[in-house]
Amino acid sequence: MKSPASIKKAAEWALPYWTRGQAGRETPNDLFRVLYFGWLVALTLKLLGSAWDVSWHFKWLRDDLAPPHLLNSAGTAIVVALTIIHGYTGYGVDKLALRLIQWGTGIFLVAVPLDLINHRVNGLDITSWSPSHIMLYVGTFFMIAGVIRGWFMGAPPGRERTFVLAAFLAFFLENVHFPEQHQEYGILSVGAWDNNAVYAEPILLQFAADQMGRPVDRTMMLGFALPVPDFLYPVYAVVAGLSVLVVARLLIGRFGAATLVAGAYVAFRTLIWPLLTFTGFPPSAVPFFLVVAGLAVDVAFLLRMPAVRAVVGAVGATAVAYGALVVQSKIMGAVYGAVKGQEGLAGAPPLATPSAVWAGLGLLAAWLAAEWIARRRVPAPAPIEAPAVVTA
Repeated sequence: MKSPASIKKAAEWALPYWTRGQAGRETPNDLFRVLYFGWLVALTLKLLGSAWDVSWHFKWLRDDLAPPHLLNSAGTAIVVALTIIHGYTGYGVDKLALRLIQWGTGIFLVAVPLDLINHRVNGLDITSWSPSHIMLYVGTFFMIAGVIRGWFMGAPPGRERTFVLAAFLAFFLENVHFPEQHQEYGILSVGAWDNNAVYAEPILLQFAADQMGRPVDRTMMLGFALPVPDFLYPVYAVVAGLSVLVVARLLIGRFGAATLVAGAYVAFRTLIWPLLTFTGFPPSAVPFFLVVAGLAVDVAFLLRMPAVRAVVGAVGATAVAYGALVVQSKIMGAVYGAVKGQEGLAGAPPLATPSAVWAGLGLLAAWLAAEWIARRRVPAPAPIEAPAVVTA
């Protein structure tokens, strides 16, 4: 706990910056770092709360004041404070980054009471794919996108810039992949049921059964644990998850960037797994296949090397199109193969193999869109100037 003297000193440092300004104003380096390390703290609290939340809802009947919700709310409170600071002072963000942060935070705050109303009206919300939950993900999506842009445009070049950018992109991947955790927890819960073990408390199972209008049996368990079609998991993982990894590779601009971001997220899920299970909460399948996906994306980007592009350009447009299809096929084979292998070894949601066609087409469209936006809409970041002396 900070002493009154340290609090006073921090206030004396911060108060001179509390002036009205437009987004894009020159930001001193020390203030810029404080703001974005504040974002790291906020998003870490939200990450820990959301990770605990999924496991909690596979064990206990829902409670608005459950500890995971309170932990997530602490992170949200910091998010709101940072959003107000950026909006009032204009420090640390350009206009687009500020708008993304404001809209994202606003959508999230609107979604919270809507989700509470949804639970009051409809009872147990069995799937993480419900409209009110999707609003929460969408709000967080825009919020973190704004943070990524703000850091990307304003952070001075260096190792810190790269690793903090990778951290923000890992938070972004976690939010995008978050709804998939329903199937990752669900498949192991069904397996436990088949082995005469039950993770959920009887009150939760009975509540779900009453809502479905049937007894507590395997059909009810399937409806509770795996309520969406089997094709949704692999298609969404490929189109949405790999798109984030493509963006990570484009923004960081180095070989291994996609693998780094995917590996950071998977490492977190691997570390949190024993912390949850050893305290009596249900386990989940960990998406190890995302590391394979990240490596596939990094390898695919080797085609962007000048020497390779020169050879491909000399062959012609037909070769480019053929090459794109070959790369897409290799990535799809690697990712679907990794999911299939994980399904037999470490556990994974059911894999609808024919869905690879739709996943591949979706990934190709998303990849081309990301490349187009990166070429036309993302300017080169400008280093922050040396901090000016701020006086009261």
